[in-house]
Amino acid sequence: MRKLVRDVSRAAGRSPAELVHIGKPRGEKVRVIRIDYNAEQWQEREIEPVAAALARRETENITWIRVIGLHDLSIVARIGEHFGFHPLLLEDAVNTQQRPKLDDYGDHLFVVLKLLRYDTRTAELEAEQVSIAVAEGLVVSFEEAQCREFDIVRDRIMAGAGRSRHSGADYLAYTLLDSVVDGYFLVLDDMGEQIELVEDELVADANPTLLATIHHLKSEVIFLRRTVWPVREVVAAIERSESGLMKPDTEIFLRDLYDHTYFVIETVETFREMMSGMFEIYLSAISNRMNQIMQVLTIIATIFIPLTFITSIYGMNFWYMPELGWRFGYPATLLVMVVVALGMVWYFHRKRWI
Repeated sequence: MRKLVRDVSRAAGRSPAELVHIGKPRGEKVRVIRIDYNAEQWQEREIEPVAAALARRETENITWIRVIGLHDLSIVARIGEHFGFHPLLLEDAVNTQQRPKLDDYGDHLFVVLKLLRYDTRTAELEAEQVSIAVAEGLVVSFEEAQCREFDIVRDRIMAGAGRSRHSGADYLAYTLLDSVVDGYFLVLDDMGEQIELVEDELVADANPTLLATIHHLKSEVIFLRRTVWPVREVVAAIERSESGLMKPDTEIFLRDLYDHTYFVIETVETFREMMSGMFEIYLSAISNRMNQIMQVLTIIATIFIPLTFITSIYGMNFWYMPELGWRFGYPATLLVMVVVALGMVWYFHRKRWI
């Protein structure tokens, strides 16, 4: 069964805003990539040491800094100190057990989301935390491992496709959020196919192996629901934010993103109802199978009741039983028993009990 809470005890007893990496390192070293762009040009650099990533930004450029890997706390602390991020923001960024949320620090916003992927071979969800800090002309993303969804956004910026190069940091933040939510649709498609397959197998043949599969899928659906349910609140909170970082043009796209999150939640709720229904179908199938077995056993026992009665009569040890001295008594008794049994079978068949 999935363990929903892990490693949180490592932060117990520490002072507030103290950086503690909670999670599993997904790479040998932390990478820092800086992307500067405007409508005419772009530049991408992988920075080492991190001080180079903190060079002065051109005011007309949008800067996107990708921090890939969270286990080197000195790098995270240095980036946060340089850009004036709140210490609690940094604490949440390196704690990969955070639930999706939005924190408004006035001059910058901080969003926590979960990237989800579904492994069809093991039927398990894999989750990675991504955090996005948004300031005027600046976006800093904190990634547990290099996120291919963010790579797609990066490629779109490099190609100058769409509005990316002609919009501000608020639109970049929106595209990153949108890429995460789009990934949920891929997960829903894969999980939906898996659930329908198990449902078809359940209707065809309910067996104990399927019960274990249903229980596993239900736990994954619960984890999916816990992950995506707060995302709608996050998007709505960003849209209502009074920080001024989200421009009116971007708010239109945020409303569309809110609709997408609503659809995702509706689909997850449908999956949850399907899983509950599958448990009921399994229990009903097992009950019907037991009833069929009991019906067969009852019919067999009922047929043998009169036969047992006949044999019990002639099993009594009395001297004066006329049939005992009859030459054809034994075959006649057997014939009577066969006729009685066949007659009962015919009657049960006529009543459609067998």
